[in-house]
Amino acid sequence: MKTLVLLLAAFVVFAMPTSLIWLLGQRARIPGWMLIVFLAAGWLTVFAGGALSQRAQPALFPDTSPCYGTRSAPVSQYFPPDSFCRHADGELRTVNGPNAKGVFRTAAGATVATAVAAVFARRRRQP
Repeated sequence: MKTLVLLLAAFVVFAMPTSLIWLLGQRARIPGWMLIVFLAAGWLTVFAGGALSQRAQPALFPDTSPCYGTRSAPVSQYFPPDSFCRHADGELRTVNGPNAKGVFRTAAGATVATAVAAVFARRRRQP
């Protein structure tokens, strides 16, 4: 039963939005390669953002959380995604490095750029 629930959740969360975007893009006559790039960059943006914003939470990642065992309170920021540890002196220190933030920014930029390029490709194809 647990496996069935997980499969249903994976279908609802991943397969339905992906297939909906694919079908709408095909109906709008967007090139297939643009849809593939848009979907890949979009899912990378979602996963990288989720990982960046939840990395400091000791409940989710108890052994790898930088806030675990330091008596500092985790703080999450969802846009732009980042995690902080609030230390005893009141200072917020980020737990994500610049490379991880760069991955998110690159993926988000590729998602937006592909969407804009799809609009121009669609306009170019229409008579």
